[in-house]
Amino acid sequence: MAKFGEGDKRWIVEDRPDGTNVHNWHWAETNCLEWSRNFFNNQFSDAVILSGEGNLFIKIKKVEKLEGEAYVNVRKGKIIPGYELSVSLSWEGEAKDSEGKTISKAEGSVDMPYISDENADEDPEVRVSVKDEGAVGKTLKEAMVKKGKGVVLEKVRVFVEAMARGGPCRDELENKKVAPKSAPAAATVEKTSTLPAVVVKEKKKVKTKEGFKTITMTEKFSCRAKDLYEILMDENRWKGFTQSNAKISKDVNGPISVFDGSVTGMNVELEEGKLIVQKWRFGSWPDGLDSTVKIAFEEPEPGVTIVNLTHTDVPEEDRYGNATVVENTERGWRDLIFHRIRAVFGFGM
Repeated sequence: MAKFGEGDKRWIVEDRPDGTNVHNWHWAETNCLEWSRNFFNNQFSDAVILSGEGNLFIKIKKVEKLEGEAYVNVRKGKIIPGYELSVSLSWEGEAKDSEGKTISKAEGSVDMPYISDENADEDPEVRVSVKDEGAVGKTLKEAMVKKGKGVVLEKVRVFVEAMARGGPCRDELENKKVAPKSAPAAATVEKTSTLPAVVVKEKKKVKTKEGFKTITMTEKFSCRAKDLYEILMDENRWKGFTQSNAKISKDVNGPISVFDGSVTGMNVELEEGKLIVQKWRFGSWPDGLDSTVKIAFEEPEPGVTIVNLTHTDVPEEDRYGNATVVENTERGWRDLIFHRIRAVFGFGM
């Protein structure tokens, strides 16, 4: 036992003299603001939007301002990016006649006041303005909105994906992933090469199940089971307690879309007041992945309903490598669905 005032060394991760973060045990935070500034400059400087379509020529000049914070936390291979940025770009355009002579020029700005990791699955607000609101200026602004907005958002998505992969830490992380595996790999092949083929097949089957988790939750409500069933199957009530758009079919094999389209899927099995089984997929998940949501209703006594949720095949990582999918999904069920239903409809116990 350690003396009073001293820590037990068995539970202390000591700092090494060489500064090495052994096995990435510590949270290592990297400031990514300057890296983000350079990233946006490389993406947007002199980016062409229109090069003659309708005799209009438009390009983004440069990044005028990038303010806020950006960082990446890494521990034991898990990447957690964080950023809240306000970005302003300048653009210029000109209209030419059929002979290629310049008729008029205009300048303006593109403002994105809030690019945040909290909204990584959503496109940020993009505001386009022009200094001269004359006829040509308006035409160039409309063209910039129509053609340029998509270009801008696509480049922002590249930034979001880059941050999710570790930003400036990516190369270091990739090297750490590859280096330790190279030696044991050969040993593994050596050991397994003498085993029967059947054993190798069994290992492959097990691997396909890795990377997924199951969420289970039991919640109690002061209401009838049929009332809670109707709430979860009614798109207008979904809109009410989530404050977001929803489209929910009441038919088996019918489509569903909730949280402004962030979650899509379909009904698999429906038994009024007793059971809801649906396929759920989040937009941030890797392509081709679907999970299964099973909500079973029990009514042990009139006016008391117990909900048993089982959400299977939830991937541990999203398409960007973030390893918080299970945690966020569980919190979403608890805070954004069940707690909201209690608060809005007065079903709390």
